[in-house]
Amino acid sequence: MTPVRAYGGTLVLYTLLIMTALVFVVPLFWVFSASLKDTQQIYTFPPVWIPTEPRFANYSEAWNAAPFGRFYLNTIITTFFGVALEVVNALLTAYALVFIRFPGKNLIFIGMLAALMVPIHVTILPNYLTIASLGWVDTYQGIILPGASVAFGAFLLRQHFLTLPREIPEAARLDGAGHLQTLWYVILPISRPMLVTVTLVSVVTKWNDFLWPLISTNSESMRTLPIGLSYLFNQEGASQWGLIMAATIFVILPVLLLFLRWQKHIVSGLTSGATKG
Repeated sequence: MTPVRAYGGTLVLYTLLIMTALVFVVPLFWVFSASLKDTQQIYTFPPVWIPTEPRFANYSEAWNAAPFGRFYLNTIITTFFGVALEVVNALLTAYALVFIRFPGKNLIFIGMLAALMVPIHVTILPNYLTIASLGWVDTYQGIILPGASVAFGAFLLRQHFLTLPREIPEAARLDGAGHLQTLWYVILPISRPMLVTVTLVSVVTKWNDFLWPLISTNSESMRTLPIGLSYLFNQEGASQWGLIMAATIFVILPVLLLFLRWQKHIVSGLTSGATKG
């Protein structure tokens, strides 16, 4: 390949990468920019990307327009315990499917794959009837427990565990380690990228979940952040979009910071085990 063709290919590649990045970055920048404007500036055409007089009062007004402190607390509690239960469940399931011999293991894996194909909306009514029969409507456990057994994390971890040399857990067992010790001291330290990836996917899903917390709660004191955003909308169409965008920053900022902190693990985690079946 000539230097000119190589340079041209590199230029095209970087151009495509920049255009792809803009598709994701521009909407985020617009949300942040709109959070510092009043409604009139937001509707200005052509749009003003950088406000000349930033309106930082939007953040305090949005925070006081609804009990966002309570919404934050509820979201942190449901996300933390929901993610912890889901990741632990996924780890134990994936470890058993890869490193433990027992009858029907392949059938269980097929059932897990089938569960991935079931739309989440199909499970809403059975889950609601279950928590209602247990008296868990409008409670933390009612929000958390139905999402504690998502098959996606177990599938990703299983695919990753299949790429690990079988000699590693066998050596641990020869040293007298049990299954839990092997998982904790041997498998997890070498599976950190995939574990971080599964955790981040779970965090994003549960942090941004709107439908299930809406259905499983009745009182304002049990609502979560995504539902809290709806408190700022005006049913007659006179919504204060500056306040809504400021409240949106409340929702997306924690997850965005998590991704920036752990981004180096995400690509290696998602590609791990991609060629194993």
